[in-house]
Formats: sequence, structure tokens, C-alpha cells
Amino acid sequence: MLVLSRRPQQSLLIGNDVVVTVLEVNGDTVRIGITAPADVDIHREEIYRDLQKANQDAATARPGAAAALAKRMSPRKDKNEAEGERRQK
Repeated sequence: MLVLSRRPQQSLLIGNDVVVTVLEVNGDTVRIGITAPADVDIHREEIYRDLQKANQDAATARPGAAAALAKRMSPRKDKNEAEGERRQK
């Protein structure tokens, strides 16, 4: 990890197009500003970790999920068809 000291209104450059600026230091709180292209995602670390976990959980198949989906997708007979079959028997 690179550790740098910066004072308010000083910046650092990441790559060619991301600028991180220290806006204010107030006790143990540091406010920063980030200038980056619109296609660069910026997340607080704890939010990013939560998003990753939620995506992983959503992508993980649950036991029996395939069978339940197949059952839901199977063609259902409408009421008239089912009644007609009972009459034929």
C-alpha cells in the first residue's frame, strides 16, 4: 500500500484521469473529492463488498431450484381441458 500525506486542497492523481483531492480534515474525519470519467465506478468499500456479496448470493443456485423452475415452466392445462379429460374417462 502506498501511503501519502496530503493537506486540504492538495490532490493526487491515479492513472491519467482520476484525481483525488483532500477537501477538509476535521478531527478523525477526512472529506475527499474524486474527479473521474463517468465510466469509472466509485463506491465506498463497505458498499462495494455488500454489492459483491449480494450478486454472488443471487448467482448461487439453491438446492431444488432447477426442479422448482421446471415445474413452474411446465405447460398447465386450463380448466376446460382438464374437465374434458375427466369426462372422457
